[in-house]
Amino acid sequence: EVEKEKRRISLGLKQCQENPWEEFEKNYKIDQIIKGNIKNITEFGIFIQLPYNLDGMVHLSDISWDKTGAEALKDFKKDQSLEVKILDIDVNKERIGLGIKQLTKNTKTNKEIGKIVTCVVKKIGSTQINVLLESGLEGIVKKSNVAKMKEDQRTDRFAIDEKLDAKIINFDKKKNLYELSIKELEIQEEKQALEQYGSSSSGASLGDILGAELEDKVKGMKKDSAKVKNEGKE
Repeated sequence: EVEKEKRRISLGLKQCQENPWEEFEKNYKIDQIIKGNIKNITEFGIFIQLPYNLDGMVHLSDISWDKTGAEALKDFKKDQSLEVKILDIDVNKERIGLGIKQLTKNTKTNKEIGKIVTCVVKKIGSTQINVLLESGLEGIVKKSNVAKMKEDQRTDRFAIDEKLDAKIINFDKKKNLYELSIKELEIQEEKQALEQYGSSSSGASLGDILGAELEDKVKGMKKDSAKVKNEGKE
């Protein structure tokens, strides 16, 4: 840059050299396995020293299939040599995403389908919310699965870092994330309530059933209260 008014010229050394990020992208590809030493371990993940004096990061969610990110970090130490798989190369953002768990097959994902899990909201979009499971894996809840009632199917009902319960309904192997449903969980809970308190064929709605159950409890409380008063008078 040349600034005539300030009589100043800005110079650069790295611009005379090859861009190491571009060189890395030329010589290494997505899904390729590469070896490197651990340069640093943080609460976000593991930083690996790579060729061309670059750093790549293994995010917490890409360390282990079985352990949470925090638990998996305990298995590693600084300067340790290990193999990782290249998941992403972004030259513009100067970022290389790496994975450790991708070196092995996930045998647990199919078994997890149908389970009720607690997760934390990490990102809110107009069509879905992104969540993080306790296992460290990522998941999404599509807008249509946010609630059973259509008027409640709004992603803006939630807040970042809010905890919620949902049912795992699918696992996307290509994207390596779970698809969850709050709606399916609500339907499941409604069925359980119907089985416990009444039959759907009786014509009574869930609200009627739970309302009747609540009414019975209130009546029972009144009877107990009256009994105590009568005993007190005696």
